[in-house]
Amino acid sequence: MTLEIRKIRRKDLAVLVELMAGLDGEAPSGLAHAQRVFREMSCYRSYAGYLACMNGEPVGTFSLLVFPTLAHGGAFEALVEAVVVAPEWRGRGIGGAMMAEAMRLAAEAGCYKLMLSSNLKREDAHRFYRSLGFRQHGVSFCIDIVPLGDPYKALNGELVPAPD
Repeated sequence: MTLEIRKIRRKDLAVLVELMAGLDGEAPSGLAHAQRVFREMSCYRSYAGYLACMNGEPVGTFSLLVFPTLAHGGAFEALVEAVVVAPEWRGRGIGGAMMAEAMRLAAEAGCYKLMLSSNLKREDAHRFYRSLGFRQHGVSFCIDIVPLGDPYKALNGELVPAPD
């Protein structure tokens, strides 16, 4: 069996919607929404989604964002998000291979660390990440925000220019 991990293409979006439904049992977002998000992600040259395929069958996905920081001497960091392996493929090394690829991509981009965030209730995922060498670092905080507008409409499909 051959595992291939590659960047997501527009034609992959329908299957990606189904894979993402496996993340905490969320309802699928719909193809139109996925197309809109994919278009926006494509505006960022250092942000991409990846699809893991076993013998051509989609079995997992993750997203990777690489970005510079003003701290740590301008060092680059990477953030891996939306890590999902199809339920019937879990426990077969797919997630480990995907995370190894995320680590390789981050190292290749010159990052000094790869970060991820995981919901407290996802204890199996925490054990998995620890088994790969991840360690808990700091404390993560979040606050729910009520959006005041449509970010896609506000951006008109373009990046917001940096202030002068």
